[in-house]
Amino acid sequence: MKAVILAGGSGSRLWPLSREMYPKQLLSVDNDTSLLQQTFERLTKFILPCNILTITNVKHLQDIKLQLNKISNENVVLAEPIGRNTAPAIACSLEFFKQRQNEEDIVIILPSDHLIKDYEAFSKTVKMAIPLAENGYIVTFGIKPTYPETGYGYIKTLKPLLEGFVVDKFVEKPDLPTAEKYIASGQYYWNGGIFMGKISTFMNELKKYTPEIAKQLSELDFNNNSQIEYSIYEKMPSISIDYAVMEKSDKVALVELQSDWNDLGSWQAIYNIKEKDENGNVLTGKVITDNVKNSLIYSQKELVAVSGLENIILVETEDAIMACGLNSSQNVKKLYEKLKQKQSDTIKLHKTVFRPWGYYTCQNRGEGYLTKTICVLPKHKLSIQSHNYRSEHWVVLEGQALVIKDGKEYNLYQGDSIDIPVGIKHSLQNPYDKELKIIEVQKGDYISEDDIIRYEDCYG
Repeated sequence: MKAVILAGGSGSRLWPLSREMYPKQLLSVDNDTSLLQQTFERLTKFILPCNILTITNVKHLQDIKLQLNKISNENVVLAEPIGRNTAPAIACSLEFFKQRQNEEDIVIILPSDHLIKDYEAFSKTVKMAIPLAENGYIVTFGIKPTYPETGYGYIKTLKPLLEGFVVDKFVEKPDLPTAEKYIASGQYYWNGGIFMGKISTFMNELKKYTPEIAKQLSELDFNNNSQIEYSIYEKMPSISIDYAVMEKSDKVALVELQSDWNDLGSWQAIYNIKEKDENGNVLTGKVITDNVKNSLIYSQKELVAVSGLENIILVETEDAIMACGLNSSQNVKKLYEKLKQKQSDTIKLHKTVFRPWGYYTCQNRGEGYLTKTICVLPKHKLSIQSHNYRSEHWVVLEGQALVIKDGKEYNLYQGDSIDIPVGIKHSLQNPYDKELKIIEVQKGDYISEDDIIRYEDCYG
């Protein structure tokens, strides 16, 4: 069996903890591993790591690789050069397997950001779906509704079929009265966005219902290239797999998911899965409360003190504070969209950004300047690079630095500093046994992370 993990989320509904450059699937919400890592581990119970392909946006590629390599270095990661929704992403992933494997193999396709704790029950559901997949059906795993949720799409079933049901239709997110009718009928399931079938079945249905995608697939060459070419991908329409195939195909069956399931689509969903104290509160970080009930309060850095409130969500990060009612946490996406219109940096990155070599924290930004603290882990180094628009000034705070500047080596110790002019090739390196910490001051007319030309890089 093969697997495709969809890992291209944008991070809007769990802002400010999730960001555009560090979305939900990279977060650890219930233990020390991220949702992406848990999804990968869940699949390894019945699929070899080398047969699990993760597809993400190119801007998340390094973080995805960094997390998955902690579990297995046999994983495969494809990068979308631009966002094109789930149908093109799935189509390219299937084409990858088709060109390198057997197109009669069964593949399971699933999101990277769902929380499923019962791995054994999940594996049981997959096994139940195999006969349907072998008989030419695309199987979707439906979740039995436990309440009239208006934030999910639904799937209506008809007559039984092997271990599942024939699917009648997919329906959009309903209003509350409609959701209540769905529940009462007993025919409807939540659409969890998990699909399974033979690669050939998926490809035939894509060719039948989205020929504009299938046409571009024939241009891809995954035998000689492990990534998706921009010139091909940009020609594909931006469309979800539900609209492109699932709602049109007459070869769709449903198997009820036997395990627990939560898509963690809001702060309220996070609150629901967390263990509560005697007042019904979920408190994380440096939090002090008085007469607070049924609330989630999260502090990443600063002390948060709250008194006399109930049913609230309060989240503090290094650069943002978000507060809302517990039952209106779906509206956080509206705040995110308003910040996006204002071009706020807070939707893109955290102040602290992790990299394969360590991390950096943005301390202060102004007109024409930016200051950072940079930590380089022992035996690690940054790429040899240059900048077209900014100069840099480095001061060593802790440890010892090896600096490559214009082809020459400089050893810097605590308190030493060095200037990196515009356009000069340079690299900050730590070949020693202790962490290296420096202050970096950037100056220039244009200061952005995309002002980097890399000449040599050991992280790919």
